[in-house]
Amino acid sequence: MSLLSIGLSGLNASQAALSTTGNNITNVNTAGYTRQSTSQVTSAEQFAGQYYVGTGTTVQDVRRMYSEFLANQLRGATSVDSDAQTYLSQVNQIDSLLSDSTTGLSKVMQNFFASLQTASATPTDAASRQLVLTQASNLAQRFNSISTQLGTQNSYVNTQMDSLAGQVSDLAKTIAQYNQAIIAAEAGGASANDLQDKRDQAVLQLSGMIGVSVVKQGSSLNLYLGSGQPLVVGANASTLTAGPSANNPSQFSLSLSSGSSTMDVTSVVTGGQMGGLLRYRSDVLDTTQNELGRMAIVLADTFNSQLAQGLDLNGNFGAQLFKDINDASVIGNRSLANTHNTGTGNLNVNITDSGALTTSDYEVTFTSATGYTIKRSSDGTVLGSGDLTDNPPKEFDGFSISQQSVGTVQAGDRFTVIPTRTAAADISVTMTDSNRLAFASAVTASTTTGNKGSGTISGTSLTSQLDSTNSAAMSAAIKAGLPVKLVFDAASGGTQGYTIYDSAGNPMGTGNIVPGQSNDLSITVPGTPSFTFETTIAGYPGQGDSFSVAFNSDGDADNTNAQKLIDLQSAKTVGSGTGSGSGMSLTGAYSSLTETVGATANQAKLDATATEAVLTQAQGTRDSLSAVNLDEEAANLVKFQQYYTASAQVIKTAQTLFDTLINNI
Repeated sequence: MSLLSIGLSGLNASQAALSTTGNNITNVNTAGYTRQSTSQVTSAEQFAGQYYVGTGTTVQDVRRMYSEFLANQLRGATSVDSDAQTYLSQVNQIDSLLSDSTTGLSKVMQNFFASLQTASATPTDAASRQLVLTQASNLAQRFNSISTQLGTQNSYVNTQMDSLAGQVSDLAKTIAQYNQAIIAAEAGGASANDLQDKRDQAVLQLSGMIGVSVVKQGSSLNLYLGSGQPLVVGANASTLTAGPSANNPSQFSLSLSSGSSTMDVTSVVTGGQMGGLLRYRSDVLDTTQNELGRMAIVLADTFNSQLAQGLDLNGNFGAQLFKDINDASVIGNRSLANTHNTGTGNLNVNITDSGALTTSDYEVTFTSATGYTIKRSSDGTVLGSGDLTDNPPKEFDGFSISQQSVGTVQAGDRFTVIPTRTAAADISVTMTDSNRLAFASAVTASTTTGNKGSGTISGTSLTSQLDSTNSAAMSAAIKAGLPVKLVFDAASGGTQGYTIYDSAGNPMGTGNIVPGQSNDLSITVPGTPSFTFETTIAGYPGQGDSFSVAFNSDGDADNTNAQKLIDLQSAKTVGSGTGSGSGMSLTGAYSSLTETVGATANQAKLDATATEAVLTQAQGTRDSLSAVNLDEEAANLVKFQQYYTASAQVIKTAQTLFDTLINNI
C-alpha cells in the first residue's frame, strides 16, 4: 500500500465524517432524527519483509447514536403522560359542571326547599304554592341539563375513540411497512438509518395514542396491546376499530381485527389518549351519571310518596309532583340487551326501594328462558338468581326485573341493567295545579272536651304508604275507617291501659302507656285494606279521658305534611337500604358527589404534573445521547476539517516524493 493510498483513505474517511456532521446539523430540527456518527477501523496491515506496515483507514459504517432502553423509556413515559393529561382534561369538565353554582344542583336544590319552607308557613297562599312548582321544575330541568352535558361528554369519548382507532390503525400499517422496508434495505447491504428514525417516530406517536409493548425481533419492531394482543408483527398490521358496544350501544368498545379474527380489547387497553378516555369513562363519567340518576329517583320517589300521605286544598289525597319513577316510558330504558342475544326480548326494570339503590350497573345472564343470575358490575358480587315467573318478582339492590311484553328471552341471553343511569334525564314535574300540593296531614287528632287529666296527643300522621297501585282503595278505607277513639283506664302499677274504638263505637284493640312519658303509638285500623297511623301520647291522662283521631277533611291551613316534605332535605334517603339506618340526605349525597369528583380532579392534576416531569426527564435522557448538539457538531466540523487537511498533506507529500524520485532517475 503506497503513501498515496494511505492519504486517500484518510481523505475519504474525513470526507465521510464531514458529510455526516453536515447531515446532523441540517437535521437539527427534524422530528425524530437521531444523531449519526461515523465508525472507522484500520485497514489490513501489509507485510513488508520483516515487518507489517499500516495501509490506512476504512469507514466501517455510519451508525445512529441510539439506545433501545432509552427509546422504550421515552415511549412508556409518553404513553403514561398522554393518559394522565387526557384524563385530567375530561375530569376537570365534570368538576366544573358540578361545582359551579350556575350549572350544578346545590343552588337550585336550596331554592326548592326554601320555597317549601315559605309555602309551609302560609299553606293556603296561591303564590307560595306556585313558587314550589316553579322551583321544582327548575330543579328537574337542572337534573336534565347536567344529564345532557354528561351525555355530550360520553358522545365526545365515542368520537375520540373512533378517531384515535383510525389513527392507530394507520400508524400500525405504516410501522409494518417500515419493518418490511428496513429488512429489505439491510438485506441489500444499504443503510436503513433514516427508515429506522421514521419508524421510531411513528412508534412514539402511536404511544401517545395507545399504550403498546415494543419487542425487537431481528430488524423488526413488534407491537402488542394490553396483555399481548398483537398490533404489529413484522410486516403484518392488525386493524383497531371503535363501535357501539355489544353490552351498551351508547358506549363505544374497541375491536382488534387480524385477518378473519376479531377480538374485543376494550378491557385490556391502557395508556395513551385511548387509555385516559376509557379510564375516565369507567371511573368518573359512568359513576357520576349513575349517582346523579340515583339522586333523581330518590327525590321523585320520596316526594311523591310523602305527598300521597297528605291532603291537598281540595281535601283529596296528594297527587304526584314528579313523574312516576316506574312510569311505562322509563322502565324499559333501564335494560340493554346484548346485541349477540339469540332471543328478541328485553327487560323492564322497576324500582322497588329507592333507598336501596346503588350506583352500579348489573349483568343479568339467563340460564333458561325464564331463569337468570344477576351480578353487580362494580365489585363482581353475584347477588343471586331469580325467575321471570316469580310472584312477586325478586328484589336486588332496590329493583326487580320482568320481561317486556314484546319478544322472547333465550338461555344464554345477557342484559346490562342500568337502574339509575337515565333517571336524571327522565325526571320532570307532572303537577300543574298548585292546589294539588298535599301540605295537610290526612289524619288529625283532638282532645275530648271535659278530659280531667293532663294528657296530650300530638304528632299524628298516616304511616301506611299510598301509591299509584293502592291510592283509591287506601283513601276510601281511611275515610271509612275514621274516626277512632282512644279511651284511657285508671293508671295502675306504673302503667295505664287504653281501649281503641272504631268509628261505630266498637272496641278494636287495647294497649298501655307509661304516664308522664312520651309514648309513641302505632295503631292499625282494620279494613280493606287496613291502614296504620302513628301518634304520641304524653302527660297524665285521667280515667275516662279520650282522644279522637279523624280524617282531616277541613285542614286547609294545616302544614303537617309540608313539614315532613321539608324534613326530606336532611333525611337519610340516599343509599339508606331497607332498614339499614345509614345513607345520606339529598344535599349530602350531592355534596359527596362534588367532593369525590373534586378530589379525583385534584389527584389527576398531581398525577399529570408527575407524569409530565417523568416525560421531560425521559426526553432529556434520550436527547443527551441521540439529539443533535450544534456546539458539538461545530467542534466536529473543525476537527474533521483539520483531519481532511492533514490527509491532503499526506497525499501532497507522497506526490512530492514521487516527483523527486522521477526527476532523479
